[in-house]
Amino acid sequence: MQVAETAVPGAHVFTPLRHPDERGVFFESLRTDVLEEVLGHPVEVRQINYSSSRRNTLRGIHSVTSPPGQAKYVSCVRGALRDFVVDLRVGSPTFGCFDSNVLDPESGRAVYVPEGVGHGFLTLADDTCISYALTSTYVPGTQIDVNPLDTELAIPWGFTDTPLMSPKDREAPSLAEWLSRGVLAEWPHPAPPSAPPE
Repeated sequence: MQVAETAVPGAHVFTPLRHPDERGVFFESLRTDVLEEVLGHPVEVRQINYSSSRRNTLRGIHSVTSPPGQAKYVSCVRGALRDFVVDLRVGSPTFGCFDSNVLDPESGRAVYVPEGVGHGFLTLADDTCISYALTSTYVPGTQIDVNPLDTELAIPWGFTDTPLMSPKDREAPSLAEWLSRGVLAEWPHPAPPSAPPE
């Protein structure tokens, strides 16, 4: 499995080794041992979600408050989508920055979205199905939904026609509004070095 860090620190792209034969293809979508080696900490999947969408559907930008915090391992099991991660962590050197990848079942590519980082996507085909392996279960009232069309973020979604969006996403607050509420995750600063022994 090939691993590459994105422009958003802590978010990684995983590309599996595919094994095709006359029957079709096999690949490993998620290896928690590989994920944990890359991240340097244990990962426990607590919930798995799926959503299917028509072409030109825009979902996101979604995150969760901390606590409870939630990381995601996102893959596309049918169709294709343009996937975005957006750094929402206050104090991060890349706060407000994003990275994009195309996910589809042919490549098997998946994206790890760390806690405090937002996630959204635009579907490129009808009946696109996405899988999310989550590190925490759904807790009502902890969702952070940033308007995906926030002009300050200026995310290049790539749609040519008006995308299909839920009212919740269409009317979501901007990143600046979320920042003023004081609920976004903090960028993890390294611990100060310990004093040398005397």
